[in-house]
Amino acid sequence: MVKKKKIKKVKIGKKRKIVKTKAKTKLEPKVLNKKTTNLGPEEKPEIKKIKKQPTEKRIYNLKDYVVYPKHGVGKITAIEKATIGEIEIQFYKIFIEKEKLTLTVPINQQSKLRHISSINQINKCVSILKTKPKIKRTMWSRRAQEYDQKINSGKIYELAEVVKDLNKNTDIIADQSYSERQLFEKAYERLKSEFEAVLKINPEDVQKKMDKALGRTQIPDSAQ
Repeated sequence: MVKKKKIKKVKIGKKRKIVKTKAKTKLEPKVLNKKTTNLGPEEKPEIKKIKKQPTEKRIYNLKDYVVYPKHGVGKITAIEKATIGEIEIQFYKIFIEKEKLTLTVPINQQSKLRHISSINQINKCVSILKTKPKIKRTMWSRRAQEYDQKINSGKIYELAEVVKDLNKNTDIIADQSYSERQLFEKAYERLKSEFEAVLKINPEDVQKKMDKALGRTQIPDSAQ
C-alpha cells in the first residue's frame, strides 16, 4: 500500500510552523486460503444430507441362515432400505420357520445376530449332550431363570448345556415338573433347528442323533 504523508500544523508563538510527519501505515488484512478458514455457522450454506446408518463389520447375505437369540434360527429373506427422518436405515428381513415369524433387524443392531454354527461346533454340542447333567441344589425358580437366560443368550454351547441338564428319560418323566418340561422342550427345539440348518439333514435324523447322545429311547409327543 502506498504511504501518504500527513501535514501537521504546529503553532509556535504567533507563527505557525509546518512539520511533515510520517503517517502510520495501515496493513490490509491478509486473505487466508479458503481451505484453511473455518466459516462460522451463519456463513455456512445449509445443505441437508441423508445420514447413512453406521454398520458393523459382519455382513450377512440373502438366504443366509442366522441365529437371533430370542427366537432361534432364521433365514434372511430380504435386505432392504428405508429413510426415517434424515437417516437412511438398512435392515434384514429374517423369517423364523419354527415360529412362523418375520423379524426386521437394522444392520447396525446386528450384534444380536450370529452366523449358524460350524460342523466342529455341532460335534462339540453332541459331546456336551453325552455328559452327565449338573444338578444344582438351589431353588427351582432361580435355576429356571438361569436356564431361560442361557436359552435366550444365543450361545449354542449354553443351549446344549440346558438340554443336557434338563434331560430326563421317559421312564422318569413323571419326576419332571411342567415348567421343567417347557424349558427342556424350548431348548431342545432351538438346538434341533440349528442342527438341521448346519447338518442339512431331515428333522427325523437330527432327532435320532440328539436322542442318542442324550440316551433317550424316545421323545415325548409334546416336544416333537
